[in-house]
Amino acid sequence: MTDKRKLRVEQETRSSAMAPPAPLKGGSADPSARLRQRQRQIERALRCALRLPAGTPPVLDEAMRYCVFSEGKRFRPLLCIGAAEAVGGSASQALGVACAVELMHTYSLVHDDLPAMDDADQRRGRPSCHRRFDEATAILAGDALLTRAFEWLSRPGIVNALAILRELGRAAGTAGLVGGQALDLEFGVRSSEFGVNELEEIARRKTAALITVSVVCGGLAAGGGPAAIHALRRYGESVGLAFQLIDDLHDRDGLAGLSPAETVRRKALGLIDEARRSVRPFGARARTLLDLAAWLASTV
Repeated sequence: MTDKRKLRVEQETRSSAMAPPAPLKGGSADPSARLRQRQRQIERALRCALRLPAGTPPVLDEAMRYCVFSEGKRFRPLLCIGAAEAVGGSASQALGVACAVELMHTYSLVHDDLPAMDDADQRRGRPSCHRRFDEATAILAGDALLTRAFEWLSRPGIVNALAILRELGRAAGTAGLVGGQALDLEFGVRSSEFGVNELEEIARRKTAALITVSVVCGGLAAGGGPAAIHALRRYGESVGLAFQLIDDLHDRDGLAGLSPAETVRRKALGLIDEARRSVRPFGARARTLLDLAAWLASTV
């Protein structure tokens, strides 16, 4: 096993530090029960989203389900629902978008684990998709999850569907996930030339972009106006970068490998405070977003 693979296995073993957001600390009254209810809604909706058309090859169906239903935190779908609630909407208005975001996120993990990328043997404590099946199936499963996300958003009844598609396309493309992965691969070759600014740019594209778009699209799905979407975008950008900083602290690499741990910790907590201030104008409607920010702070 290569040193890179050994490190990834150790990181997966330590993943309990970023366990699912229940119970939470520092949020409103009984936030864990409310978020568990939201998680159950998300799981049911994801099972509907993965009722694939007749004729889907069984191995592809199995691989997609294996990756989606793998004890994920559902942090991004929860953010999506929380944003819809913040602008005065309901969880049901955002569930379709929340599913699309999670399918896209899962696709990114499947491809991130491939031998040509991060070359990871494990994901969430069990074999990664290309290890459980094979490399070709993993590539196709990732492709299928990404295209299913956009197909799911094309159904009737989704408010602001075109704007949502545009936001997700940008977050998944060269300005977001794909571009971030390209920079990450470049970092693997020229790591000595990368500083804090370069690593932060990778974090903003790979992690923060999809977290931000989860919040923005949740607000759009509930009909949020420009001022509300602006506030949600600021929340998402702050929480997204904080999420990666905390992940780096736990793994002792990335941005935490270039700066003292206490500096990274203070920056993450400062970003979470910025996120809270961003949604303060929503008042009590932002309680889910505030609870998720409180959970994230509790993992530092």
